Amino acid sequence: MEAYHKPFTEMTGVKILSEDYNGGLAQIKAQVESGNVTWSVVDVELSDALRGCEEGILEPIPTSILPSAPDGTPVDQDFIPGMLQECAVGTIVWATVFAFNGDKFEGDKPTTLKDFFDTKKFPGKRGLRKSPRVTLEWALMADGVPADQVYEVLSTEAGVARAFAKLDTIKADTVWWEAGAQPPQLLADGEVVMTSAYNGRLYNAVFKEGKNFVIVWDGQVWDQDLWVIPKGAKNLKAIHQFIAFSTDTQRLADQTKYISYGPGRRSSMKLVGDDVKPHLPTEQKNFKNALQNNFEWWADNNDEMNERFVAWLAKK
Repeated sequence: MEAYHKPFTEMTGVKILSEDYNGGLAQIKAQVESGNVTWSVVDVELSDALRGCEEGILEPIPTSILPSAPDGTPVDQDFIPGMLQECAVGTIVWATVFAFNGDKFEGDKPTTLKDFFDTKKFPGKRGLRKSPRVTLEWALMADGVPADQVYEVLSTEAGVARAFAKLDTIKADTVWWEAGAQPPQLLADGEVVMTSAYNGRLYNAVFKEGKNFVIVWDGQVWDQDLWVIPKGAKNLKAIHQFIAFSTDTQRLADQTKYISYGPGRRSSMKLVGDDVKPHLPTEQKNFKNALQNNFEWWADNNDEMNERFVAWLAKK
């Protein structure tokens, strides 16, 4: 909000009201089908942007509304690949990582995903997002599947079964979270000894709140966020103006001052402070054993995996 909303309101006088949203397309679809579209623009993951566009519940967004880089580099060359879609414009690159509270560990400390799943070596509760995304991928990686083979394995029935079997080993020790603000609080309150979390939330807890949390980049799953417009949203002109403003070079660089997510434009990196760059998901040293979220796989398998995950959670 500090990087996008407030300066946009100051420039245009248009006020922006924000609502919490936990992903997926159900709420967008309900608004579109009812003919009562109350959201103007929504921050979504790539798989949802692609699926929503295919289902016809999102407005196309012409790249002609977007400004070039300050040096004149065309939009399609300035944005990171995958950031520009028929119905979406990318903003940030973010990652799911895990962290532990440094105050709670003496001696050996977790350094890998395998450690996250090893409750014998590192006893205590784990925090995980209440979603099959990343959870299934991590289970396979912790079980020895190389990052570049995860989605190949997950595309088989045996692979899915293997992932859930690995999750069975920590199910009784897992605290499930849904909102991004929860994991740092779970660590701070001692409800878990380690937890998955969005890297930006952990960065803020460590560098702005002084928490002694240790971020582990091994097995990070990186993704991107994009703006989409629900089909039938009112005042497209103002919406386009906001999207163009919030994804220009300066604004995407500015957002790194508030949360350590990589900007979606190459030109923005030149404006990012040297104190922040080492903590971005896109920094080279953080990319060892990293996995890019396979948006195409999730676009095809999201509903089935959600159903199986919910059924697995319900089992005693």
